[in-house]
Amino acid sequence: MALLEVKNLGISFGGLRAVDRFEVEIKKGQLYGLIGPNGSGKTTVFNMLTGVYKPTDGIIKLDGEDLVGKKTIEINKAGIARTFQNIRLFSQQSVLDNVKIGLHNQYKYSALTGILRLPKYRKMERKMNEKAMELLKVFELDDKADFLASNLPYGEQRKLEIARALATNPKLLLLDEPLSNLDAKLRLSMRVEIKRLQKKLGITTLFVTHDQEECFSISDKVAVMNGGVIEQYDTPENIYRRPATEFVARFIGFENFLDVEKKADHLYVLSDGTAFKTAMDLDGGEYAATIRPDDIRLADDKFSENVLRGKVGVRTFLGKSYQYEVETAAGVLKVNMGTDHVFKEGDMLRLYLPEDKLILVRR
Repeated sequence: MALLEVKNLGISFGGLRAVDRFEVEIKKGQLYGLIGPNGSGKTTVFNMLTGVYKPTDGIIKLDGEDLVGKKTIEINKAGIARTFQNIRLFSQQSVLDNVKIGLHNQYKYSALTGILRLPKYRKMERKMNEKAMELLKVFELDDKADFLASNLPYGEQRKLEIARALATNPKLLLLDEPLSNLDAKLRLSMRVEIKRLQKKLGITTLFVTHDQEECFSISDKVAVMNGGVIEQYDTPENIYRRPATEFVARFIGFENFLDVEKKADHLYVLSDGTAFKTAMDLDGGEYAATIRPDDIRLADDKFSENVLRGKVGVRTFLGKSYQYEVETAAGVLKVNMGTDHVFKEGDMLRLYLPEDKLILVRR
């Protein structure tokens, strides 16, 4: 059974459809990615899940409970915790106190009880300290419990924000661009850390980002959004190997697109009649064939099918390889090759496009 069930979710602002027919099912204990360019509707979805926006239509159920039908959503009571793109901490309070703030509702602790220090609340205070320290130990921040939150490095501030969110003991954790504003090295280490903590704690997580490598590396399933609509919802491996649409293919790094028409099953042709065999097949609608620069090879004499002739144009050094822009009957193709032999501008090449690497996508 899905922990979070979202069906036909949509919202309009002044007649503009910002999100349309958004549907996902999220199982307990897994990490799901929501990815897309800026303006694709990712944060709007988060705002509907947390009650900031009321959906125009659709269903949101968390652990079987209808959230859309509620007048207001108190996310802590609903079992949802959220972090934001810009870190929100009580910067002039200690690391420990920041986590304890997340525990206040759980222990029904108010500022008044803290001030009065009534005897019956001392035990509560001790339990909160113990719980907060347990969380800080998981996040490897227990040795900095007395530090001001503002004195932590940026990456540790992000970890503290997540620890505070988890202090509410949520059913669902929403992470909105948690690795934004980090340098490349820290982003890499933090995404591994988020995956480690998510698996260790078993917390169901929905992770929003615009970085496909970041999202694919840690997500169990991914929804790719474009213009408020999910273009593809699948495992990272399936999306990487078989993007469903031209938008998804371009978004995840495919650069070569061929205008083809279907001649027969698994056989497609260019406008000049050049034929290509494909391992996959599509029926109906408009589509293109696409292939990654790394998957195009030089064709030796034994290859007579799936071959294009072309002339080398621009050459770019990539470090471990060169990228060539090759002018062909299908247009300019980008081709990555090793450094054993370097081609120069004007050289003629025969390119082989393997049928199992030639992907058909809908337009």
